[in-house]
Amino acid sequence: MKSLRHIAISLLTVMAASLAVRAEEPDERPLRPVFAAYTLEAGSSHLADTYLTPLKYAGWHAALDYSRYQAMRFAPDEWVMRLHGNLSVDRADNPARNASMWNATLTLGWGMMRRFRPLPSLTLAAGGMTELRAGCLYNAHNGNNPASAKGEWTLGLTGYAAWSMRIGRLPVTFMYQPVLPVTGIFFAPDYGELYYEIYLGNHNGLVHGAWWGNHFRLDNLVTADLHLGSTSLRIGYRGDIFSSKVNHTVTHIFTHALVIGVSGEWLSYDPRRHRAASRARIISPIP
Repeated sequence: MKSLRHIAISLLTVMAASLAVRAEEPDERPLRPVFAAYTLEAGSSHLADTYLTPLKYAGWHAALDYSRYQAMRFAPDEWVMRLHGNLSVDRADNPARNASMWNATLTLGWGMMRRFRPLPSLTLAAGGMTELRAGCLYNAHNGNNPASAKGEWTLGLTGYAAWSMRIGRLPVTFMYQPVLPVTGIFFAPDYGELYYEIYLGNHNGLVHGAWWGNHFRLDNLVTADLHLGSTSLRIGYRGDIFSSKVNHTVTHIFTHALVIGVSGEWLSYDPRRHRAASRARIISPIP
C-alpha cells in the first residue's frame, strides 16, 4: 500500500510540474497582422443601358474602397484571405449634353488565395472569390422607365502579385490585383418591362445564370504602396469593365480611375499574452 501511495504521489508531482512548465511556455501560434487599405477613386465613366436609352453616356466616376488581407488561421504561410468593399457613383451625359445618367453600385467580396514566393522580393497568389453587387442606373429623361436595377451574386477567380523594392532609400511595394467573376446569377428584366409589372407579379425571366457569354466583368487594380513609416501612401489605377447582354438588353459600364489613399499593417493581441506575443512568429499577408 505504501508503494502504491508513493507511486500516486510521484505521478501527481510529475503532472503538476509538467503543467507548470507548459503554462510558462509561450503560445506557439503565429501572429497574423491585418493589411488594410482605405482609398478614394476619381476618374471617368462610360455608361450604356438599352433598357433606358440606346445612347452611350460619358462622364465622371468616384468611389470609396476598402481592402483587408490576412493570413488564414490554418496554414498561414500558404493561405491568405481578402475582404473587399467598394461604393461607387458615376454621372455621365449623352452626346448632345442635354440628359444625364447616374449609376450607383455597392460591391462586397471575399476571397481565399494560395500564395507562392518564387523570389524573396516577389509574392504570387491565386484562388477563388465570391462577390455580391447591387446598384442602379437612373435616367430621368427616360420617362416611365427612369431606373434600371442591377443585382448579382458571382463566383470567380482572384489573386495578386506583390513585388517589394527600394526607390533610393524608400521601400515600395507594387501590387497587381485582378478580380474575374466566372459564374453566378444576376437580375435583369425583359426589354421594356415595367417594374410596376414586376410588382404586380410578373416574375418570369428575371434571374439568369451568369457566364462569360452573357455576363462579363474584369476588375484590374494596380497600386504602389510607399512605405513612409508605420502607415503607407497608396497610389494606383483601377480599370473596371462590366458588360451584360440578356433579354434583348445590353449594359456596358466601363470606368477608369486614379487611386489614392493609405495602407498599412495593424496587429492586435491579448495583453494577457504579452510575453507569448513578444516571442511569436509574425506572418504578414503581403510581405
